[in-house]
Amino acid sequence: MSISNSLGGTFTFPGTAIAVRRMGYGAMQLAGPHVFGPPRDVDAAVAVLREAVDSGVNHLDTSDYYGPHVTNRIIRQALHPYRADLTIVTKVGARRGGDGSWIMDASAGALKSAVHDNLRNLGLEVLPIVNLRVGGVSAPDDASIAEPLAALAALQRQGLIRHLGLSNVSRRQFDEARSIARIVCVQNYYNVAHRADDGFLDHLGAEGVAYVPFFPLGGFTPLQSSILDDAAAALRTKPMTVALAWLLQRAPNVLLIPGTSSVAHLRENLAAASLRLPTDILGRLNAIGEAANL
Repeated sequence: MSISNSLGGTFTFPGTAIAVRRMGYGAMQLAGPHVFGPPRDVDAAVAVLREAVDSGVNHLDTSDYYGPHVTNRIIRQALHPYRADLTIVTKVGARRGGDGSWIMDASAGALKSAVHDNLRNLGLEVLPIVNLRVGGVSAPDDASIAEPLAALAALQRQGLIRHLGLSNVSRRQFDEARSIARIVCVQNYYNVAHRADDGFLDHLGAEGVAYVPFFPLGGFTPLQSSILDDAAAALRTKPMTVALAWLLQRAPNVLLIPGTSSVAHLRENLAAASLRLPTDILGRLNAIGEAANL
């Protein structure tokens, strides 16, 4: 496997001693269909996690509502006791219905329960980073997040959480949050085609805050996919690898967490860390977002 040992370089979360490689791994796809129930092959899920960490990944993104409880238990089975440099980032603010539905719940009681579920199922005494998930499916709703974030900050003061982040938030919500607690990262919907957060990403970069795109490979139209296909053909790689490489070159505060349940696909994703996109291809890829946001 020809992958840079640096995996895209490293990033240190602001105000912390936590340094991670910019190419991480998202565990959502380790659960069953629709992120509900167990996977068909637990051994394969364990193998993907071990391959990721053995390849240099030291940033895992998860949540106890994946499954629910499934991905965290697989992470524990595969990797516990954890390497000293491994940072597991989880998120709270939702739960699953018995029918697999996604239920947003950021009440103080639900957040406390979720933190304890994450601790128990991951086998940790303290969670390194917890993201508060708010808003809709892919877009922030811009409502106040002061109450749920204050509840998490209280759990942080109790020693259950080291650092706090946000998921699916607006610039206004980020500014509100910073008046309550230090925020070390933001997870939002962003990719080469969906660029609504361009200004917010740059603002966070100036503040030294990590920006972590979720669903980084989704949202491409056939035209946009053809541009990626052409770029991948010219570089003799996969379109998804090109899309990830574009994100790594977009800004130094971008951290990636692409997920997969396949070792082969994992290796394609990790290859993005050593792929440098030439100027002409970057220009064509940048134009995708410019056209999509007209």
